[in-house]
Amino acid sequence: MTTSARTGLVIFDFDGVLVDSEVISLGTLRDTLRDYGADLTEAEVRARFLGGAFRGILDYLGGLPAPARPVETFEATWYDTLFTRFRAELQPMPGAVTLLDHLDAVGTPYCIASSGSVTRLGVALAATGLGPRLGDRVFSADMVARGKPAPDIFLYAAQAMEVAPAACLVIEDSPAGAQAARAAGMRALGFVGGSHLRDIAPAHGARLRAQHAETVLDDLCAVRGLL
Repeated sequence: MTTSARTGLVIFDFDGVLVDSEVISLGTLRDTLRDYGADLTEAEVRARFLGGAFRGILDYLGGLPAPARPVETFEATWYDTLFTRFRAELQPMPGAVTLLDHLDAVGTPYCIASSGSVTRLGVALAATGLGPRLGDRVFSADMVARGKPAPDIFLYAAQAMEVAPAACLVIEDSPAGAQAARAAGMRALGFVGGSHLRDIAPAHGARLRAQHAETVLDDLCAVRGLL
């Protein structure tokens, strides 16, 4: 089996790409933020936090005039609700397992490079059964100095996988992630097949294209023809 001459490594964002998690994440995040004194709409939560590292949420809370609860308790409070929902409801994105099977069959390496914390990724991978498949090819924003849209996590993943950035293909659902791929010197595909984008897919796809995505897909199986 040989690796594609064009793509030496496929780097997946995780939430909203390999797993259909963002509708759960953004909903529980909105509810928890309200408990801390930030009453944002669903659209505002999605626009402000989709694809960003957890530290961005804490920075936002820290900037509130008077949070209703201590900011340092936010992570444990939100994660308690989020992980309960993940364990009960989280599923791989339609087409994700088929795409991974194809990459294995043609010998194209792949990994995850996510804004999610190591803890969150571990819970989600276990809940969906994807953990054994990915093994140690899971990279979190916890491992680098800057989260997306900085390129740090993508460059870190490429270095760990021993593939040059120019040979990497990133699959992202967030403009911040597409921007990070551009900054890393990597190709990027936009993905709008997640439940959280169902009502805004065309407009969101345009935002992904504006931030470097060469095309936008709503079906992961279509990635096979773009490697």
